[in-house]
Amino acid sequence: MATERTAATLVLRLAGAGLTAAMAAIHLRLWAEGYRDLVTIGPLFLVNGVIGILLAAALLVTPVRGLAPVAAVSALFTAGTLGALVLSLTTGLFGFVESTGAELVRPTLYVEVAGVAVLATLAVTAHSHPHHRTHTRAGRSGGDHRTATPRR
Repeated sequence: MATERTAATLVLRLAGAGLTAAMAAIHLRLWAEGYRDLVTIGPLFLVNGVIGILLAAALLVTPVRGLAPVAAVSALFTAGTLGALVLSLTTGLFGFVESTGAELVRPTLYVEVAGVAVLATLAVTAHSHPHHRTHTRAGRSGGDHRTATPRR
C-alpha cells in the first residue's frame, strides 16, 4: 500500500509539475509574441511565467515532507490564473478582453483546469503520505513518541 501511495504521489508530482510548466510556457510565449506590449497584462504574463517555472521546479525537488504546501500553493496559483482567464473572457481584466477564438485560449483552459485538479489531489495525497505524518508527529512531540511518566 505504501508503495502504491508513493507511486501515485510521484505520478501526481510529475503531472503537476508538467502542467505548471506548460501554463508558464504558454504565458511566456504569449508575452513574447505581443502581450508584453499590453499595459498591466503584459508584465503579469511575464510574472506568471516566471513564478510558474519556479513552482514547477519546486514541485520536482521538494522532499515529500514539504510537498503538500508546495502543491497547495501551486494549485491556488493555477486557480488564480484560471480565474483571471475567465474574467478576461467575460467582463475583462485590467481593460483587456480576451476572445475564446484566440489561439491558445482553449489549450490554456485545459491545462489550467487539469492543473488545479492534479495539484489539489497532490496536496491532499502528499499531506496524507506516511513521511508527512511522521514528520508532523515528530514536530509536535519534539521527536520522541514515548509518553513521559512523572518520577516520584
